[in-house]
Amino acid sequence: MLNKVLVVEDEQILAANLEMYLGAQGLEVRVAHDGSTAIKAAEEFAPDVVVLDFRLPDMTGFQILEAVRQHRDCHFVLITAHPTTEVKEGAIQRNVSHILFKPFPLAELARAVCDLIGVKREPKPGANRAEGFVERRQGRNENFPLQLYDGSWVLADRRKPASTAPDDAQRRTGE
Repeated sequence: MLNKVLVVEDEQILAANLEMYLGAQGLEVRVAHDGSTAIKAAEEFAPDVVVLDFRLPDMTGFQILEAVRQHRDCHFVLITAHPTTEVKEGAIQRNVSHILFKPFPLAELARAVCDLIGVKREPKPGANRAEGFVERRQGRNENFPLQLYDGSWVLADRRKPASTAPDDAQRRTGE
């Protein structure tokens, strides 16, 4: 039986990315884009973990958490782009053990979810052997337009050979 994860995220592209990535980790994943849908989905789907955005169009993540806990005993991972002391303290009061600030590496979310459900992940082909999670990039030599740097996604064009990039002297003189 697969472990179940409900992702509650109003940003459609991010929700789809989270669904695909967690699914690739061997988890059964469903997505809800607002609070009322999330509460119904939690009752029907019976997730082991709810990955919960804090700010949604119709309610806060804490309102959803409290409604879900009335019917289901499960774990919660809070994700937010608005890290405040109020959110942190509210999560602690509600026994939320994992809070991830956006943007976060997908492998970090998978680690949190698997930690909560007690799943030991086996390394998959292309995975970081120490952690057992399939990373978004399989190797440093691949062409990939995004790179995680200091907690943020930045554009990085690796398609140009290093020899064609201007050096510092060329940049200063414009030659």
